[in-house]
Amino acid sequence: MDTLTLHLEPGQDLLLSLSEVAQEKRISGFLLGVVGNLSKASFQCPGRDKPTVLEGELEIITLNGTFDANGVHLHLSLSDGACQVWGGHLEQGSLILKGADLLLGILKQGQEERSQTKTRLEIAVLPGCPWCDSALRLLEAYNIPHRIITVDNDLTFKQCQRRSGMNTFPQVFVDGDTVGGFDNLEKLQRSGELLTLK
Repeated sequence: MDTLTLHLEPGQDLLLSLSEVAQEKRISGFLLGVVGNLSKASFQCPGRDKPTVLEGELEIITLNGTFDANGVHLHLSLSDGACQVWGGHLEQGSLILKGADLLLGILKQGQEERSQTKTRLEIAVLPGCPWCDSALRLLEAYNIPHRIITVDNDLTFKQCQRRSGMNTFPQVFVDGDTVGGFDNLEKLQRSGELLTLK
């Protein structure tokens, strides 16, 4: 395992900053430690419909979770000015106050697996989407190696939207390039190109 330090400046979004680093460097791993504070914290408490938002001088106590090029899943605990502790699932909109330093654990295995398996096709899917289910069945029927990106939060949706320029799903990528949706996948199958991705 390698490590990477990440320093965040005042005003940076904690979630988006880590997500951008993971995308740019194509790394995956987990958080080993954090020191810093927030001027605004947005986090999802269990059982609530909307994120809780706090503002003020908020000290980060813990930040745990995982990250990769497709998304970030982090749990935050923090203390407010009255030493009351809050926590939940970190959401976009949590802004650095004076600064924050993160120590990231980088999993070499994740990087090596990408190069060794050479999975050329990626597919972004929405849970419960019938076109997505059809696309996955097509890939499985032809035994095509593929990596699934499950779009189950706003951040992953925006990442896929930026990458593909599309608002609909599934979104199919081959060798990192956008192919299109289910219709385009069917065209690859009819032309025989799909079988070249084995």
